[in-house]
Amino acid sequence: MAAAATMAAAARELVLRAGASDVEEEEGPLGGGPGLQEPLQLGELDITSDEFILDEVDVHIQANLEDELVKEALKTGVDLRHYSKQVELELQQIEQKSIRDYIQESENIASLHNQITACDAVLERMEQMLGAFQSDLSSISSEIRTLQEQSGAMNIRLRNRQAVRGKLGELVDGLVVPSALVTAILEAPVTEPRFLEQLQELDAKAAAVREQEARGTAACADVRGVLDRLRIKAVTKIREFILQKIYSFRKPMTNYQIPQTALLKYRFFYQFLLGNERATAKEIRDEYVETLSKMYLSYYRSYLGRLMKVQYEEVAEKDDLMGVEDTAKKDILEPPRRCCLPFSRLPEAHSQPSLRSRNTIFTLGTRGSVISPTELEAPILVPHTAQRGEQRYPFEALFRSQHYALLDNSCREYLFICEFFVVSGPAALDLFHAVMHRTLTMTLKHLESYLTDCYDAIAVFLCIHIVLRFRNIAAKRDVPALDRYWEQVLALLWPRFELILEMNVQSVRSTDPQRLGGLDTRPHYITRRYAEFSSALVSINQTIPSERTLHLLGQLQVEVENFVLRVAAEFSSRKEQLVFLINNYDMMLGVLMERAADDSKEVESFQQLLNARTQEFIEELLSPPFGGLVAFVKEAEALIERGQAERLRGEEARVTQLIRGFGSSWKSSVESLSQDVMRSFTNFRNGTSIIQGALTQLIQLYHRFHRVLSQPQLRALPARAELINIHHLMVELKKHKPNF
Repeated sequence: MAAAATMAAAARELVLRAGASDVEEEEGPLGGGPGLQEPLQLGELDITSDEFILDEVDVHIQANLEDELVKEALKTGVDLRHYSKQVELELQQIEQKSIRDYIQESENIASLHNQITACDAVLERMEQMLGAFQSDLSSISSEIRTLQEQSGAMNIRLRNRQAVRGKLGELVDGLVVPSALVTAILEAPVTEPRFLEQLQELDAKAAAVREQEARGTAACADVRGVLDRLRIKAVTKIREFILQKIYSFRKPMTNYQIPQTALLKYRFFYQFLLGNERATAKEIRDEYVETLSKMYLSYYRSYLGRLMKVQYEEVAEKDDLMGVEDTAKKDILEPPRRCCLPFSRLPEAHSQPSLRSRNTIFTLGTRGSVISPTELEAPILVPHTAQRGEQRYPFEALFRSQHYALLDNSCREYLFICEFFVVSGPAALDLFHAVMHRTLTMTLKHLESYLTDCYDAIAVFLCIHIVLRFRNIAAKRDVPALDRYWEQVLALLWPRFELILEMNVQSVRSTDPQRLGGLDTRPHYITRRYAEFSSALVSINQTIPSERTLHLLGQLQVEVENFVLRVAAEFSSRKEQLVFLINNYDMMLGVLMERAADDSKEVESFQQLLNARTQEFIEELLSPPFGGLVAFVKEAEALIERGQAERLRGEEARVTQLIRGFGSSWKSSVESLSQDVMRSFTNFRNGTSIIQGALTQLIQLYHRFHRVLSQPQLRALPARAELINIHHLMVELKKHKPNF
């Protein structure tokens, strides 16, 4: 179909080309008639124009001939001439119809042409206007770019000027001296808040001027003179104020904490001096150090002197040692009886009267309360109040009061120095020691002098523990200022404590029992001294354990044990020796258990010694009335164990005698035994325990005797009928158990 259409179009073109002249002749009246002012201009629509060329017709024909449909038509034998005429006829018809349509629409086409022409004119004018606009816009764009560049440059200049203005404003603000500052520095008292505010402002301006001068700012020269005069005036006023406060420390009976608190309120004054007038700052610091150093020295020297006047008048002397014979020093050496002990209701052979003050050498009493938390930080002692009340105190109480005052004031002084003088670390420690050196040195010399003639080991040991606790308190307060002082104090106390213990050890070691006069089996006063002394040190040492102390106590314990054995050897009978040993071990154990822990080394040691000697005494106690029975039971059990029970047949007479003898005398023997025990031991509880042990061992012995008699060799013995029933014996023996 496409090929046919193409061929038809080509044919039509040929026809139109051939018949163009005829058409013009037929339509001549229409093209040039009077009704038309000008010929119709069809432009590109005019297909009769000479410009329509047919050069490509041959090409189209050749292409169409290659079309499959054309080839098929040619093969089928279609008559092209007939077909061409038919197509030509159709084209003519179409052409005629088209011409008529053109003629009918000629007016509209003319009108359209006029309109198009008018539109062309309008469009031309618009084109001219748009061209002008484009030209204007080009010039405007150029102007905008110019303005943008100018705006960017102005912004840069603005930022630069703002930056310069800010820095210049800061510089001017830092250099300009307002009238309020001048008025406050020159006229306001230093205690007024506005003086402090303006002083801070002056300090800031002086720092700013120094900084700008270092940068070479010429404007600083304009204000340097004013600032220097204001600085000199401020320094003068501050110096007078601070020195006045420091001089107030020198007034007698002055509470120095009040001016110190006032100085802390104006601590910026010293900071100002430190930054602007170091010479004056050094002058003030040196004056403070000198004044406070003398003040503390005066206060503590006076307080220490008055404090020592309320110490107990009777103190330990060189000869007041544990092993010293009980002669002229009775009232000092021997502590008061401890009513809490079970045997305290009976008088001792070596009991001694106590001091009026109860400040004894070898007993702790209530002295240990000085290291309790409540007493340790209790208010310090007031000497004149104690003197009016005729109160006296042991040395450790005076030591506690003195050093608690020293601790409290030193902590406050150290913190004040750090805050007011703006120092820390080694510098703060150096300044603190410059203030307190005289006082601490005086205190150490006094302590060293006192310890030279001190022989009260408990007092020295309590002082050691007071120092250890005060050192912990200072550490909790984060004040290291007294660390070196505590070490120096301990370096004085420990050697003296060890020396006193060595002297007591040596006194016990060198004690000759034969020089102690008449002896009896009750606790010796030297062992009581040791018991009280050891329990005191052990109870104190338990709070802050020290192997150093335990080692010294171990040496003393060995010497006391040897002393007890030496004294016991002075008794002629073994029974008296055992009674003496048991009484002394029991007394020492009882005293130790009051204060020391049950698992302490001393308690365990004396408990073992007491148990061993008690068992030996019970055997010694049962030997006289029941010795034959004991010997037979041991021999018979040995024969039975070796398989020689037949040898028991020859012991019938001996057994009969033992049965009848026990049955007739056991009650009186037990009664005598009980009375003997109660006479021998001052501690009723210990005596009761020994009686119970003896009766228990007697029952066990008689039970073993029954088992021996149950052997076949003795089973037919007639005397077995006279044996006492074991349960009956137990009931009867319970009647002899003492109750208290």
